[in-house]
Amino acid sequence: MSRYSSIDLEGVKTYPLGERKNKVQVQSFARPCSASASFRDFVASLPDILAGRDFVQVVEAVAQARRNDRPVIFAMGAHVIKCGLGPVLIDLMQRGAVTAIALNGAGAIHDFEVALIGETSEDVAAGLRDGTFGMAEETGRLLNEAVCEGVRDGTGMGEAVGKKVIAIGAPFQDYSILATGVKIGIPVTVHVAIGADIVHMHPHFDGAATGEMSLRDFRLLISVIADLQGGVYLNVGSAVLLPEVFLKALNVARNLGHDVTQFTTVNLDMYQHYRPLQNVVSRPVFEGGRGYAITGHHELMIPLLALAVLQRLAEVGEAVEEEKRR
Repeated sequence: MSRYSSIDLEGVKTYPLGERKNKVQVQSFARPCSASASFRDFVASLPDILAGRDFVQVVEAVAQARRNDRPVIFAMGAHVIKCGLGPVLIDLMQRGAVTAIALNGAGAIHDFEVALIGETSEDVAAGLRDGTFGMAEETGRLLNEAVCEGVRDGTGMGEAVGKKVIAIGAPFQDYSILATGVKIGIPVTVHVAIGADIVHMHPHFDGAATGEMSLRDFRLLISVIADLQGGVYLNVGSAVLLPEVFLKALNVARNLGHDVTQFTTVNLDMYQHYRPLQNVVSRPVFEGGRGYAITGHHELMIPLLALAVLQRLAEVGEAVEEEKRR
């Protein structure tokens, strides 16, 4: 027979519900929107809870950074471009809402192919069966030409590929983030892991040139990160490479004496992975600033974020003009 018996709960102590501290109040609940509601009304209607609160705070952080002429940096994996979001990012660049872009090697490849033929993203499984995956002649030849030309001209990889897009008169260059960066003078850096990209399989590939160009862009990114105080860094769709690059760039900036302690970081992705959570959201702002992790599909979240930021900037502009009129 067990030595334990059912416990008597008669002595349990309770207290009035009204004395309890609660995390959720009706004042924070979402408010239904009418069919005629504006997008501004929609954002204002979001629940002031969890991701709803975080989304609004990220919007405000980006808008405040730009109002104060501080950097807003988008570090993006290739999936962002393959989801058709280049035009959204280009619009933000042209409006001054985004001040720098960092891409991985695949991002540069997809951006280049879109500019060249208006299409990208091959069927990897089908090509892998017979070894044709990644072997498009123009992609390998022209991108590797751009790298070698950039080494000669003293540019980094992002600038070199952007200039190549313009020089060859790519018919869809208005869709190119890299070309836009060159045209309006916004740094777009490319960070390569050698052996990871399709152009590395081509006979035109020059590993020394590629390493040199990626190194130049890494040092350019350090310069951008050194000015991040009061700004916002968003990692969008890169689970490993760009979070590692960001952490090292930030470390060098601080090592060189730059005050980069108060800023906002955001990891925006379909899944939350270890390195972005540690290297973007947590470690960089451990002693100051704020990190956010927002989960969602790029093709939905980035357009929502972009429009919310632009409208918030417009609201502030309207308020300033009204104050001047008074």
